[in-house]
Amino acid sequence: MTFSMKRMVAIFQKDLKDLSKNMFVGTAFILPFIMAFLYRNMDTNSIEEHYLVINLAFVSIAFFVQCALIAEEKEMNTLRGLMLSPATIPEILGGKSLVSFILTIVTIIICTKFTGYQPNHLVLISVALLLSLIFYLAVGTMLGLLAKTVVEASIIMMPVVFVFGFSSFIPMLADKYPVLSFAEYLPSVQLVEFAKDIQAGSGLVDTWHYLLIILGWLVLAVFLTIAVYRKKELDD
Repeated sequence: MTFSMKRMVAIFQKDLKDLSKNMFVGTAFILPFIMAFLYRNMDTNSIEEHYLVINLAFVSIAFFVQCALIAEEKEMNTLRGLMLSPATIPEILGGKSLVSFILTIVTIIICTKFTGYQPNHLVLISVALLLSLIFYLAVGTMLGLLAKTVVEASIIMMPVVFVFGFSSFIPMLADKYPVLSFAEYLPSVQLVEFAKDIQAGSGLVDTWHYLLIILGWLVLAVFLTIAVYRKKELDD
């Protein structure tokens, strides 16, 4: 079965209409803008502060919105209809991720304008942000598929929102609490460390390992998401 851009765009347009009617999901946009506005008036804009806003955008939109939209589709039994349609997995998952993908990018651009973040190497930072964005979309999709209702999804999302959204300061806490040392390998923490080295003047030769770890998380998340999708396709 060949890939159809038309089918994927149709799924995207449907989700965009659904999102415009969903006030609960719409509130997820508020947090990163509030934090960006607060940091805008501060004199000390560290990389950790910039990426607290960026990571909050990832978890509140790419993750939270994606998870809620998928869970809502399941609750209304419309996702099952998509699974039984001629649409392929890339068309369905791609189309259902486009809304969150675009909104996350727009939010990050606006928020970084507020905070005044200007990376030294825009291309490398953009690659890291793109890999991170796909990771959060995959995790959001996977948990949305596992949840039975939107309410259940909102509950299982909270630990992820907390861990990944506020992980910019984990390395500092790890010095005091060694038990948190494992968290240094989280993709959100690796993104911050990568950005810090780039801002200090390092290039790809010195920072590629951060991207490799983020890519590893991405591949794992995509693999698990497809596995869960195929299981739900057979079970429901």
